[in-house]
Amino acid sequence: MELRHLRYFVAAAETENVSRAALKLHVSQPALSRQIRDLEEELGFSLFERSAKSVRLTDAGKTFLSEARAVLQRADEAVTSARAIATGGRTELHVGYAPSPTARIMPPTLRAFQAQFPKVRLRLHDLSTEEMLAGVRDGKLKVAIQVRPNSRLLRGLHFEELARDNMCLAVPPGHALARLRSVTLAQIAREPLVVFSPKDYPEYREYLDALFAPTKSKPRIAADHDSAASLIAAIESGTGVAIVPQSFSCSVGPRLKLIPLSPMPEPIVIGGVWPKHGPSPTAENFWKAAKEAVAATK
Repeated sequence: MELRHLRYFVAAAETENVSRAALKLHVSQPALSRQIRDLEEELGFSLFERSAKSVRLTDAGKTFLSEARAVLQRADEAVTSARAIATGGRTELHVGYAPSPTARIMPPTLRAFQAQFPKVRLRLHDLSTEEMLAGVRDGKLKVAIQVRPNSRLLRGLHFEELARDNMCLAVPPGHALARLRSVTLAQIAREPLVVFSPKDYPEYREYLDALFAPTKSKPRIAADHDSAASLIAAIESGTGVAIVPQSFSCSVGPRLKLIPLSPMPEPIVIGGVWPKHGPSPTAENFWKAAKEAVAATK
């Protein structure tokens, strides 16, 4: 099987007509038909249902079309990246990230990657969970560094763990709980809680639900927020307290007090997301830099 077989198949599938596909690819119709037949023989199943005037994908063909497009896209990305490096040109890598849980991860990752690949221009995008997943799915982002989403949201995507972060309670320095060395869920339940928006960060609300599920104490949610900045402002203003990752300390400094939870719950999992068929070559290099940066801090 060669890339041309996949290109011919995709063109025929998209036009639903072998003659139009041949015209689009600047090849003869008999040659294109023969190549598709050869591909079907090699695969051992039919990709199309054929009529006198058109071709339609079989169920197996529909599945193969998605994978064939992914292979061709990856091949094109590999050529583009390699050509840019070979000719001394620049290439871009679009990376989505969640600032708060990745605050400790991103700076050393960026330093390591730029040191190895100075001609790659990194474009960072601070986005919500669903925006990142949509960006990776449609190709606008090549990789996203974020908290692990649930399996439903990861449909068609791959997640790989990079690091874990313990959760704690964020309160203003003058809050009554700020003097404690640890805090229980029962104590938290007595306070108004500000949280991340379930629409933008569904995995955060799922984590809270699982955290409080075994207890009789249920949180009193005072407000939800669509960004870390607005959540921090709400905590500082006294609207409520918040359960946040320990890495929040990198963003808030002395503005807030972070108190460990007792007993310590399961940490959140932070990792990378890319298409199931694999990351682009440049994104794979970025991921290697991220793993090296995290390993160096352990």
